[in-house]
Amino acid sequence: MTTQIIERSNTKLWLAAIKPPMYSVAVMPIWLGTAVAAAETQTLHSGIFSTFLISAIAILAWLNLSNDVFDSETGIDKNKAHSLVNLTGNKSLIFWLANLFLALGILGIVAIAWWQRDPTVIAIVLLCCAMGYTYQGPPFRLGYQGLGEIICFFTFGPLAVSAAYYSQTQTWSFTALAASIILGISTSLILFCSHFHQVEDDLAAGKRSPIVRLGTAKGAQLLPWLCGSIYALTGFFVALGVFPLITLLTFISLPVAIQLCRHVSTYYNEPIKVSNCKFIAVTLHFWSGLLLGLGFIV
Repeated sequence: MTTQIIERSNTKLWLAAIKPPMYSVAVMPIWLGTAVAAAETQTLHSGIFSTFLISAIAILAWLNLSNDVFDSETGIDKNKAHSLVNLTGNKSLIFWLANLFLALGILGIVAIAWWQRDPTVIAIVLLCCAMGYTYQGPPFRLGYQGLGEIICFFTFGPLAVSAAYYSQTQTWSFTALAASIILGISTSLILFCSHFHQVEDDLAAGKRSPIVRLGTAKGAQLLPWLCGSIYALTGFFVALGVFPLITLLTFISLPVAIQLCRHVSTYYNEPIKVSNCKFIAVTLHFWSGLLLGLGFIV
């Protein structure tokens, strides 16, 4: 019985370390950019879409693994049982595994550029990788200055969505840019929510996250405005005629946003109970992005 409990505990730790739900952060920009492109051109290059999707997942794996390595160097993860570095006890292994994922991801993007005889997508993705590195990587560590959410917004919003759109059309689109703003906000919400339960660890490591700067109470008060902007912007772009009316499907995800805001407003000062709010934010990101993309395709 004791062995079974330990095995279940280890499985949970490994799942928490690998963070499967978080990979929607890689999937949604490619989905949304491709959905807008397919709606505007009535054409879908499925090979490019699938290659970009796999590459984006590999690049996010690099980002997650390398962040574990960089965090282990600052001591911010010393109490984090589900850190891959802590689980394996082998920082070098995680570092080189991260680089392998990065190489595989970039290889896929190079293949897309080769098919199109156009290096534009490579340039955008390399910029995304560079910004991702500055989040936790030395000597920048901009996430420790509270700039992580801004980096997250541009990397997984305008840049990634535009790259996915361009990979299908080799042109640019204001509609794709407008949609990317909404996705960028929902992506940044995940990172914003991930800080509510770790204020003490952030402070100890000198990390000035938005929640550290604001305090958990003010952060909880700000959250409904951030969530509300997803739906306000969707309605705004529909009213302007930039989005088709059917993209209001996004409002189906509104109950998840309400759940997130209520959960945080109730438990913002209880680290253990509020710790799962980032997964509610992941659910909001997934459904709002999926439904927005479906609105364009329908």
